[in-house]
Amino acid sequence: MTSPRRSRLVAAVCLAAAAALAAGCSKEEGSGTASSDTSQGAQVVQSPSADSSGSGCTLEAYGATKIDLKNAVVGFSQSEKEANPFRIAETQSIKDEAAKLGVKKLLTTNAQSQLSKQISDIKDMLAQGAQLLIVAPLNSDGLEPALQAAAAKHVPVITVDRKLNATACKDYVAFLGSDFVEQGKRAADAMIQVTGGKGKVAILLGSSGNNVTTDRTKGFVDQLKAKAPGLEIVAQQTGEFARDKGQQVMEQLIQSKPDITAVYAENDEMGLGAVTALKGAGKKPGKDVKIVSIDGTRNAVQALADGQYNGVIESNPRFGPLAFDTAQKFFAGESIPENVIISDRAYDASNAKESLSGAY
Repeated sequence: MTSPRRSRLVAAVCLAAAAALAAGCSKEEGSGTASSDTSQGAQVVQSPSADSSGSGCTLEAYGATKIDLKNAVVGFSQSEKEANPFRIAETQSIKDEAAKLGVKKLLTTNAQSQLSKQISDIKDMLAQGAQLLIVAPLNSDGLEPALQAAAAKHVPVITVDRKLNATACKDYVAFLGSDFVEQGKRAADAMIQVTGGKGKVAILLGSSGNNVTTDRTKGFVDQLKAKAPGLEIVAQQTGEFARDKGQQVMEQLIQSKPDITAVYAENDEMGLGAVTALKGAGKKPGKDVKIVSIDGTRNAVQALADGQYNGVIESNPRFGPLAFDTAQKFFAGESIPENVIISDRAYDASNAKESLSGAY
């Protein structure tokens, strides 16, 4: 016999599921939402010969204390507001995996793109008893006060999606994420393919101060120089990884560089902003101006399927399983590589429609 309490619980779960389904069906392209289904498109670590550099870090070398995550307080520091599908999916993945493992308490904060706030967020989580920190750094530099506070309490720090200019196994345990130079090279290869290796390219740069922007730019520029000198880079301006800023920069470039034939956006949000700008100028994105970007958001893959985009290189944000698996291995005494590099897929016109379910 089902108890009244259980009946109410089941009804509430069903209503929540129905509401989520309805919200997903009515989602608009510009909503900034992302798929929370972390079972789709799970991260895959590259082979051991390619996924690490450095001598590795152990619990003993780091000076941390062994803990059981089920009885632990874990802190997750998000760097940017969750209006970006990458950040939404990343945070949700951390929450989902913590719940799956039965972590005693998960603390989550959001720095809202403010370095000073991220430092204070991390210190606050330490004050609340955090025994492990998973950090998505806003910048590669500047988090030293937070790292020092964690080190003083011997609390391990695992960084995801952006690297720190700091010392592994001293300031942090390991970096988990993509090879951003390789992403830039693959974006260049995609651009060469869709343009025939000729044209005038504008680069919408990500935000300054982090290795993602630097590496994605280097990979792309170096690959064009080596493989397609006929593709001339005529502009490089920051869109700060934001859709509205990407649109604004593209609108300016259409006026100042009307002969642009291709756009490389260092994330999908800026690329989608460029699509809006091009449409507003009476141009056909994907045809008059080729667009290649990096991330793998559902909106960008949909634009690719619709012919308004030409290529997307994935940057997988679903760090929950890998972050907690790395932490468990670390607390079990295993040596953790300085860099744990994941594999990223690529989307093009041939696979976009069938790949939508794996995008975020």
